[in-house]
Amino acid sequence: MEAKLADATRLFQKFKAAFQQNDLETCSNLLSQLKVKLTEFPALPPLYKQTPTAIQELLLAMDIFEHAIVLSVKMEDQDAFERHFLQVKPFYTDTRGLIPQSQEEYSILGLNLLRLLVQNRIAEFHTELELLPSEAHEHPCIKHAVELEQSFMEGAYNRVLSARQAVPHETYVYFMDLLAKTVRDEIAGCSEKAYDFLTVADAKKILMFSTDRELQEYATEEHPDWEIRNGCVYFQKVKDSATCKEIPSLQLINQTLGYATELERIV
Repeated sequence: MEAKLADATRLFQKFKAAFQQNDLETCSNLLSQLKVKLTEFPALPPLYKQTPTAIQELLLAMDIFEHAIVLSVKMEDQDAFERHFLQVKPFYTDTRGLIPQSQEEYSILGLNLLRLLVQNRIAEFHTELELLPSEAHEHPCIKHAVELEQSFMEGAYNRVLSARQAVPHETYVYFMDLLAKTVRDEIAGCSEKAYDFLTVADAKKILMFSTDRELQEYATEEHPDWEIRNGCVYFQKVKDSATCKEIPSLQLINQTLGYATELERIV
């Protein structure tokens, strides 16, 4: 087992060297080989067998999966991120008494919270947050994600976008850019329902673009039904006859008053 551990450690050193050089293709290939080698270690989840090298096996595997998470961010692969997070999570929850706590644990957990927020998986966001120990909530990475979620729910989109300038970890930039797009899409959807049209100046201000070109590119890529002409952005509204029905307000008011009168007579 010690020979297998030494072999995996040497391979991981090659991975980290390629990682430092930002050679993502080599990292991806080496990561696949490392995952195969990890299957030979009985001390890893879900077996947790006590072996002479159990602690070293657990520490090596946790380090590999943490690097895999950062690699998935660099490769902008959210599916890979989720897989690797689920693989590293047992090392944070089930091995407390076996190995020391990872220095990257809270930054990884905060990064996962940010991912859930970007994907608008708010229920899962709060579930993961509730599972964290109380001291974790004071960590800058966790606080950053929580403050973002509060700003997002309050509709304080300017705070969400400005938070990109103060990310607690470099890996957060990718998800912050995605969150900015999510925020912009939310604003665009509300604008379509609230207005028939907006001036280009107002549209840029609301959608937080600095130039007309950025607005034009966004409209072309995300909202091809918008029409920009004569200094205005016109929203094409499609009315659904099945859902957009007139509410008989006067009839409802009369019925309600009738019920109130009858109740008063009974009392």
